[in-house]
Amino acid sequence: MSPVEQRGSQRAGTLVAQAAGYTAFIPRNLPPKDLVLSAPFLHKLSVADRALARLDGAVTTLPNPDLFIYMYVRREAVLSSQIEGTQASMIDVLQFEAERDRGEQEVPVGEVIDYIDALRHGLGRLETLPVSLRLVREIHAHLMKDVRGGEPHKTPGEFRTTQNWWGGSSPGNARFVPPPPDDMKRALHEWEGYVHQRDDFPDLVHIALLHAQFETIHPFLDGNGRIGRLLISLLLAERKILEQPLLYLSIFFKEHKSAYYDRLQAIRDDGEWEPWLDFFVEGVAMVAAEATDTARKILALRERDRARIADLGRRSGNAHRLLDWLFRQPVVTVKLVERVLKISQPAANALIASMSQAKILKETTGYRRNRRFVYDSYLRLFEEAGRRGP
Repeated sequence: MSPVEQRGSQRAGTLVAQAAGYTAFIPRNLPPKDLVLSAPFLHKLSVADRALARLDGAVTTLPNPDLFIYMYVRREAVLSSQIEGTQASMIDVLQFEAERDRGEQEVPVGEVIDYIDALRHGLGRLETLPVSLRLVREIHAHLMKDVRGGEPHKTPGEFRTTQNWWGGSSPGNARFVPPPPDDMKRALHEWEGYVHQRDDFPDLVHIALLHAQFETIHPFLDGNGRIGRLLISLLLAERKILEQPLLYLSIFFKEHKSAYYDRLQAIRDDGEWEPWLDFFVEGVAMVAAEATDTARKILALRERDRARIADLGRRSGNAHRLLDWLFRQPVVTVKLVERVLKISQPAANALIASMSQAKILKETTGYRRNRRFVYDSYLRLFEEAGRRGP
């Protein structure tokens, strides 16, 4: 290995000159040996822990938390993909899901759909497989199966065997160059070992360190940011920090995108682990509080609309069944309602008309055919939360 280039802090790793004329960053093992958890940080950590406990309690009041999870998984997929430049929105994804039998999805929506599939696969696999390099490869294969990663040179589900970089047109002028393949393999195995190491650090600190280190290792040719953020959710779920997997941080990272990237880069440039931990736990506290507020509003909305349905007479039975479905899929078509409720087309049309008159559903196309209906009050809860700052 070439001599180490002595530039900046070596607290998180070292810059090593490569034969091709550029320098690559080789991370040190976790945890940082001199990590300082100050009194102000421990206060922030306590705030985050209390916010998580309140979220856990609020979710238990929901009749079916799984329906709540569906929407949060979708929102995480949309926002994490948007951080990487994908333009698809939540409504784009919901519309595609409501009409997926009408043709192929556009690429931006396809990227989000693959993210949803990867996250669901990961959460399901936790029952039999811990967070590990094997699971990381599996979820990457799901994430990249149909779109950008479907190109052969992107090697879905396989760690890279060539040098990559971030920012700039080549490693020589890049903002950041991760470890070359041999050093990457070593760093990955050390990362996996730390996943299962139980030290004296609180779980949120442990997960924050793992996320930053994964992003520094950058083991794939594409999809590293999305996989790294997805792993936060899997680690939180694996450690039972919440009874239900309901904490997804991409909303915070997207709202503070520049700070997110700057905090990660400051670890590599100057060894600034503590500011990154501050930023991470602030995000946990904000997102948990927002999710708690949304859970309470969902419960109130459900009770309001169940009362409206009570006035629909003989259609109220099917209307209650459709309302429950809307909390999972808030965009529907007549064909979808026919299929889900197993009723005729005239009955589905009449039911949707009644629920539109009750101001539960809202028609959004203006067409006479192929109309689309949205549970607008429910969808707005997630859109409003997404616009709220810390």
